[in-house]
Amino acid sequence: MSPSRYTPVAIALHWAIALAIFAMIPMGWWMSEAINEPGSQALAYRVFQIHKSVGFLILALTALRLVWRLTHRTPGMPAEMKTWETFAARATHAAFYGLMLALPLTGWLYVSTGWAVATDQPLAVATSWFGLFTVPHLPFIGEAAAGVRRAVAYQAMGAHSLMAWGAVVLIALHVGAALKHQFINRDEVLAHMIPLLKHCEGRTAPEPKPLLRRAERLAGLGFIAALALAGGIAAKPAPLENGAGAEAPVAAASAQTEAAVTPGTAAAWTIDKAASSIAFTGTHAGKAFKGRFEQWEGQVWFDRADLAGSKAVVLVQTGTARTGDATQEGSLSGAEWFDPTAYPTARFETTSFKALGGDRYEATGTLRIKATTVPVVLPFTFDEVGGVATVAGKLELDRTALDLGMMSDAGGDWVSKAIGVEIRVKAKR
Repeated sequence: MSPSRYTPVAIALHWAIALAIFAMIPMGWWMSEAINEPGSQALAYRVFQIHKSVGFLILALTALRLVWRLTHRTPGMPAEMKTWETFAARATHAAFYGLMLALPLTGWLYVSTGWAVATDQPLAVATSWFGLFTVPHLPFIGEAAAGVRRAVAYQAMGAHSLMAWGAVVLIALHVGAALKHQFINRDEVLAHMIPLLKHCEGRTAPEPKPLLRRAERLAGLGFIAALALAGGIAAKPAPLENGAGAEAPVAAASAQTEAAVTPGTAAAWTIDKAASSIAFTGTHAGKAFKGRFEQWEGQVWFDRADLAGSKAVVLVQTGTARTGDATQEGSLSGAEWFDPTAYPTARFETTSFKALGGDRYEATGTLRIKATTVPVVLPFTFDEVGGVATVAGKLELDRTALDLGMMSDAGGDWVSKAIGVEIRVKAKR
């Protein structure tokens, strides 16, 4: 015998998913337009991250609801319903399940391509769940050729967009049918899912035969498959002009090796790592950020009376860059940015020091990040008390000169080209 109501777990999952979907649809429409407007770009970026997070929440809740549905009986249809009505109701339920799986999965596929349809350019952005942890992209897509990723991005977004419209249609039908049952038929079907409504036991229709049940499911899932296919075909991208946006071939990187350090002749210092830091600043989507490197090591030989014999070499583990934002941190670890898998360390090495008067000095040297080396000048202050030195310095780097983010954001539309670096070091002789 069929139960008179859905279980509390099924009811909770139904309304949690419903609220998430109601929020997602207007969110998706708004951010798709706002992301291209300078005045709303920063907010649209943050909404986009929330949209992705809610999508993964819907995917997880839907998987849980499917398991619950398969292991628990559901209320039967009223006996007074016509055959076509019960067929349509069950087909709509199947379509909803298909949508709740297909919409997040096509969204996941889209972000995994690393291609932005809105600008028709590469855009490598990591995915995180509400900023708490990084969600891996789907395998193999990110390693595909640029043309393949571009085509998949357009087709995934086309399917995603059309299915979102399909969700609007299904929601309207579902809500309309529920209200019809409640206020016209007065058969209290709505009470199955809303415990506060009065419920009286009534006659239920017999369970459909297996062949009819399969037909109902095929009809619902077929509707979703047709939407996805039509959206994917309609979104076929136009050919790129003169290869615009295509990625340049990248040679396979060999294992990174560090050259041996030749010590300076000045006094050696031991860095107090707990009291020292290397931080960086910039803007992302119009919002300032500040980060740090958690792991680095330095060797310093310095004497104000022997600047010619002074030297410093600092090695930074680029994979330990932290900003407090899981999306930013995941992106920085990508091949387009620091690429720590191929290039685990960045290296700063001085070539000369210059006194500027008082406690102010200047270090000239080189900075290597990945395979690019650039000359840098680091102004700093040096203060020594009782054999303990305090050093503070700042400089500004052009990330484009260091080949950071050049495929997705060479123009600095998202991440500022200028990145500030600040060092604070305490050391003992």
